[in-house]
Amino acid sequence: MPIRGKREVTSYCDWMSQLPPQLHNIPLFNLAIPGSHDSMSYDLDINSSIIEPNGLKRLSKIYCIREIVRRWATTQEETITNQLDAGVRYFDLRVARKPNDTDPTRLYFYHGLYTRTDVETVLRVMNDWAEKHPKEILILALSNFKGFDKNNEDKLHSHLISFIKTLFGAKLRERVSHREIIPTLKRCWDKGTNVIVSYDHPAQQHFELWSKIPYYYSNSMDTTKVEMEIRRVLETARPFQCFFVCGLNLTLPSNVKILLYILRFCDNFANVVQRSLPRLLRWVKQQGRKTPMNIVGSDLVTRDDFVSTIVNLNTLKNVKA
Repeated sequence: MPIRGKREVTSYCDWMSQLPPQLHNIPLFNLAIPGSHDSMSYDLDINSSIIEPNGLKRLSKIYCIREIVRRWATTQEETITNQLDAGVRYFDLRVARKPNDTDPTRLYFYHGLYTRTDVETVLRVMNDWAEKHPKEILILALSNFKGFDKNNEDKLHSHLISFIKTLFGAKLRERVSHREIIPTLKRCWDKGTNVIVSYDHPAQQHFELWSKIPYYYSNSMDTTKVEMEIRRVLETARPFQCFFVCGLNLTLPSNVKILLYILRFCDNFANVVQRSLPRLLRWVKQQGRKTPMNIVGSDLVTRDDFVSTIVNLNTLKNVKA
């Protein structure tokens, strides 16, 4: 249905509540939602050991190597609160446990290095924000779970899931089990449920937690390949009645070609993304008119009108009910 008499979003801090009434009753799977890739990478700890890539782990004691890893692993530059205030609603949260941590259940996020801030502290910040913005739906995708070995895996998962359920409580939107409860903005508002947690571990499924949300990306530094892969997904393989992410993010090579990037001592990943993001957003505007997008993930989500571009897709396109 075409969106007529549309209202203009004036504050991306509360953009969902400002969408036209026609969009309040469509599935959240059919809304265009801004998301951040490796959401906690702004918080990487230069003093932590290297967690990836595997080939550099043994060089963790060398400061300049850790600095190179941080420069090329930092995909976001603003805090979680600032990302939320900017309008980001999907968060890619990769969880890890530090070896030999004195606290047996303390967890961190990671991307190349561990973060300085632990998981529970960050989730509390997100819960506080959700409390103050009850009409904004947050989608938290927890994944990877590095360092969860056979000896502590069950205990760590049980502790983290229990913490999530206790912290968010009645705000948690249960996963879809039949068509009648497919989430919409209005259904979430009516029930007071504005937090969706995706937990990517098949052995740890609870009705309060959603399973893995598919994340499609090109695994390339070439923007043309990024566009081609997302177009392929949208035109031939879009999931039906579930959340899915189109990742605009660039990906460093996993082979020796990575040296072409990390040996540029006056460059970093943020600069590379900054050079490519405007083109990708122009493509998103064009493609979004043809094929509906759901979550769109990106690096540097607070730059280059990323959030406004994705949010505006909701009123530029024909939305399927």
